[in-house]
Amino acid sequence: MKLLKLTGFIFFLFFLTESLTLPTQPRDIENFNSTQKFIEDNIEYITIIAFAQYVQEATFEEMEKLVKDMVEYKDRCMADKTLPECSKLPNNVLQEKICAMEGLPQKHNFSHCCSKVDAQRRLCFFYNKKSDVGFLPPFPTLDPEEKCQAYESNRESLLNHFLYEVARRNPFVFAPTLLTVAVHFEEVAKSCCEEQNKVNCLQTRNFLFLLQAIPVTQYLKAFSSYQKHVCGALLKFGTKVVHFIYIAILSQKFPKIEFKELISLVEDVSSNYDGCCEGDVVQCIRDTSKVMNHICSKQDSISSKIKECCEKKIPERGQCIINSNKDDRPKDLSLREGKFTDSENVCQERDADPDTFFAKFTFEYSRRHPDLSIPELLRIVQIYKDLLRNCCNTENPPGCYRYAEDKFNETTEKSLKMVQQECKHFQNLGKDGLKYHYLIRLTKIAPQLSTEELVSLGEKMVTAFTTCCTLSEEFACVDNLADLVFGELCGVNENRTINPAVDHCCKTNFAFRRPCFESLKADKTYVPPPFSQDLFTFHADMCQSQNEELQRKTDRFLVNLVKLKHELTDEELQSLFTNFANVVDKCCKAESPEVCFNEESPKIGN
Repeated sequence: MKLLKLTGFIFFLFFLTESLTLPTQPRDIENFNSTQKFIEDNIEYITIIAFAQYVQEATFEEMEKLVKDMVEYKDRCMADKTLPECSKLPNNVLQEKICAMEGLPQKHNFSHCCSKVDAQRRLCFFYNKKSDVGFLPPFPTLDPEEKCQAYESNRESLLNHFLYEVARRNPFVFAPTLLTVAVHFEEVAKSCCEEQNKVNCLQTRNFLFLLQAIPVTQYLKAFSSYQKHVCGALLKFGTKVVHFIYIAILSQKFPKIEFKELISLVEDVSSNYDGCCEGDVVQCIRDTSKVMNHICSKQDSISSKIKECCEKKIPERGQCIINSNKDDRPKDLSLREGKFTDSENVCQERDADPDTFFAKFTFEYSRRHPDLSIPELLRIVQIYKDLLRNCCNTENPPGCYRYAEDKFNETTEKSLKMVQQECKHFQNLGKDGLKYHYLIRLTKIAPQLSTEELVSLGEKMVTAFTTCCTLSEEFACVDNLADLVFGELCGVNENRTINPAVDHCCKTNFAFRRPCFESLKADKTYVPPPFSQDLFTFHADMCQSQNEELQRKTDRFLVNLVKLKHELTDEELQSLFTNFANVVDKCCKAESPEVCFNEESPKIGN
C-alpha cells in the first residue's frame, strides 16, 4: 500500500467512474484524477474504516478477508469496467460483501440489516453502531521503541492495525477525519523512527502519546461528539435545522462572506451530512472534498485567514481551514442590522420567502455576534420567528416587532446567567464535586440509561466546565459544549426512547433543548430495581485500584446508588456517598482491608 500522501481531509473518494457524473471543469477534472489514483493505491484504508465502523466486534483477521475481497473487486473493475457488478455504488458493494461473509452477520448480530436494501440498509448499519465501546479490549499500546521496530519491519501491518483499532472505537467519526489522523500517524512514525533518540523526537513533536492513542482519543472524541450531534439534529429534525446550524457557524467564521455565497457553501455543507449520517462513507468523502474545494476556490471573498491553508498540500489543508481563526469583522459592518426590526415591511418580506428571510436574519445576526454560542443564536432565531408570528397578526406589526432586540437581549442574559451560575458551582465544588453533582442530576432525569453511559455523560459535562470556565469566551464555550452533551444523551436514532420528559426535550425544539433539560426534575415514571446488598458490598481490591480505575468505580457506585434510591433528595444521596468515601478511605488504611470492608460496608446504605 502506498503512503497516504496526496490525500487527507479534502480529497477522499471511493467510487468507480460509472457511479458518478464526471466533472467537466479543469480544476474538478484534476481533483477527480488525483482522487482516482488515490483509490487505486489505497482502497485498503477506506475498506478498513468502513468495515471497522460498521462491525466493531469483527476481528482483524475478518477485516483482512474483506479487504482482500474488495481489492480483488477493484482489480476486476479496473480491468473491465463493463462488468455488471462494477455499475453498483461502492457502499452497496461493500455492505453486500459484509453480509455475504459466511456466518459473520449472525456472529455479530447484524443479520437484520442484511435483509434490507440500499438506503434502509445503510441506515440500519448506522443505527447498529455502538458509541459505548466498553465491550472492546483496551487500545493496544507499545512503547516508542517497540512501535518503531514494528513500523520498520512491517509498516503496512502496523498502519492497518492502527486504523482498524481507531476506527472501531470511533464509529461515528467521519472517514476524512480518520484518514487525516492516519496521515499524521504515518508522518510522525516515519520521521521519528529514523532518529537515534526516538523517544525525544516524539516528545519534541508532541506526538509521544499519539503513538499510544491518548491524544488521538481526545481529538477523535471531540470530532465524534460534534458529528453525532449534527447527525442527531438531521435525523430528528431534518435538513432545515442543519442548514441553520451552518448558517450560524459559517457567518461567525467568515463574517465578510456575501449572503449568496454563504448559502451556496451551506448547501454543500448540509448535503455532506446526508451521506455521512447514513454511514455512506463514499458520499461523505465526496461531499467533504467538494466543501473544501469550494472554500479554497473562493477564498478571496470568503476569508482572509485561510490563504496559507489553501496553499498547503492536501493532507494539511482541511485541518488548517477547520482550525483557522474567525475572520476579522468588516470595518463597515454596523453593530446591528435595523432592517429586521425597523422596517415597515418586515411581515411582507417574511411572507414572500420565509426560508430566505430567516436565513438572512441568521446570517446578519450571527456575523455581528461572534461571542455568542451556536445554540444561543438558534434560540434567538426561534424567538424572532415566534415574535413575528404574533406581531404580523396584530393591527400594528411595526410597533410590535420594534422591540425584538429587547427580546433577544433578554434570552441571551438568561443563558449567560445560567452559564455563570454553573461556572460558580465549578469554582465552589471543584472538579470532582461538580461531577458528582451532574452524575446525581443526570441519573435522576434519565435513570433508564446504562450506568456507563451516565458516567460518560457526567465526565463530558464536567469537561465542558473545566475547559471553558476560565476562558474569556466562557459563555459560548460552555453553551456549545454542554449542548453537545445533551445531544449525546438524546442520541442519533430518531426512535430512541428514554422517558417521556427526556424524549420531549430531545424531540420538541432543537434550539431550546438545553434550557428544557435544565428545567427537568427527577423522572417520576421510573421504577427502581429491587434492593441489593451487593451494591454496598466492597472488597480489598478497591484499595488496589489505580487512581483512574478507582474513580470509575466510585462514579459507577454513585450512579447505581441514585438508581436504587431514586426518591432521596440530593442532600441525602450526597450523605450516603460521603459514607461510602469515608469507608473506602478508612478500610484502605486498615491493617486488614477485607475485614474492615466486611464490617463497614453494610452500614453505608443505612
